Amino acid sequence: MDITITAEKRTATGKKIKEFREAGKMPVVLYGKKENNEIFFVDLKEFRRVWKKAGESTVIDLKSGDKIFNVIIQSVAIDPIKNEPIHADFLAVEMDKLITASIPLIFEGIAPAIKELGGVLVKVMHELEIEALPNDLPHELKIDISKLASFEDKILVSDIFLPAGVKAVANPDDAAALVEPPREDEEGEKTPALEDIEVEKKGKKEEEGGESDGESKK
Repeated sequence: MDITITAEKRTATGKKIKEFREAGKMPVVLYGKKENNEIFFVDLKEFRRVWKKAGESTVIDLKSGDKIFNVIIQSVAIDPIKNEPIHADFLAVEMDKLITASIPLIFEGIAPAIKELGGVLVKVMHELEIEALPNDLPHELKIDISKLASFEDKILVSDIFLPAGVKAVANPDDAAALVEPPREDEEGEKTPALEDIEVEKKGKKEEEGGESDGESKK
């Protein structure tokens, strides 16, 4: 899918960023092996739309004047109070070069070990690091948990279906999901099974206020 976001060059940094944010503009940084770090503004509403559609693993076109860069959204800083994006990093990619990316895992289906045995789904992984050409990067990876029939069953990295041209970076024997027996409280009574338990999670990097001049990272 072709997704485009328009950017305008900026010179404002530090405290001067605030007035632009109030006008609905969000600061972003573009970097990459063949690109010098460049700073831009993008429209916040447009960025939210593009981010929702592309996530952080789909190539988008960053258009600035007569230049178009093939990029992926590398990271997004979120205002912890407003829960709104306040800054993003774009990584310029070479379409013929392999890159690594973390792809969200979507768990689907009904596990007999949960429905019939009252177990608790444990999502050991929420993302899978993969390697692929930019155009082959999947938006998400789906996992069918219906194979989890007992508490001994596990879904391994090797069980995850990967599209053509996509290779998992993680150990194929690592567990992605499993089901634990229902827990018991101190009186020996079983506690209600939770829908799922997060074992590890990767949150978005948060920043409370404007930028520091750490824009030249990476």
